[in-house]
Amino acid sequence: MILLCDVGNTNLSFGIAEENLIVDTFRLNTDVSKTADEYWIQMKNLINHHPITEIAISSVVPRITEKLKDIAKKHFNLEPLIVGPGVKTGLNVKTDHPREVGADLICDAVSVEDFHKPMLIVDLGTAIKYIYVKNKTILGVIITPGVNISIKALVGNTALLPDIDIEVPKKVLGTNTIACMQSGVTYGVAAQVDGLIERISEEVKEAFDVILTGGLSQTIAPLCKHPLTRDPDLVLKGLLTIFYRNQK
Repeated sequence: MILLCDVGNTNLSFGIAEENLIVDTFRLNTDVSKTADEYWIQMKNLINHHPITEIAISSVVPRITEKLKDIAKKHFNLEPLIVGPGVKTGLNVKTDHPREVGADLICDAVSVEDFHKPMLIVDLGTAIKYIYVKNKTILGVIITPGVNISIKALVGNTALLPDIDIEVPKKVLGTNTIACMQSGVTYGVAAQVDGLIERISEEVKEAFDVILTGGLSQTIAPLCKHPLTRDPDLVLKGLLTIFYRNQK
């Protein structure tokens, strides 16, 4: 079985794949202060009933990448595949500086390569990424602050606003501080998604499908007015495809 690791700034998402199917997933908090041994203590009870024979990593946090490499060598005697320069992805990246495109964006785009229409991927992570993909090519990206970043900025820069849980209030117009803030970071993000879909449509002048992914996609997807689908495991699926593409 293949252990898939998606390292983000907020969460580490793991998938266990058997051939072309992801059979199990779990998630840990990203904490760069933890040692490799501390991460292993958290991981081992979740994966020790799976016979891991290969490991693949997509990461935007280099310090965590090194710890996962240590775990792979120490506990599995494996050299993991790490998405980066020199790795075959099968993807074209038409940006000004292709090497700057994050591994998570690459995996997201690879995961939709079998779709026949152009795709807009909306990845609701620490940052919200809008990735426009057509014919196995990334044609453009938008990056905005994610929900958690927005909450931290709001709370950290205002004296009287409290920290909040991310929940959808019953009404768009709140009547208390917490509901007002919750509306801003849920309905507000959904409105951003709808608005940028419209602007991208005006710019590309062609029909495309929209797919939401990321930890908050379950919360935001029902609030959006545009037709879309949801798949929380796009990065893991793209990573699995890239893994097989690099097998000798």
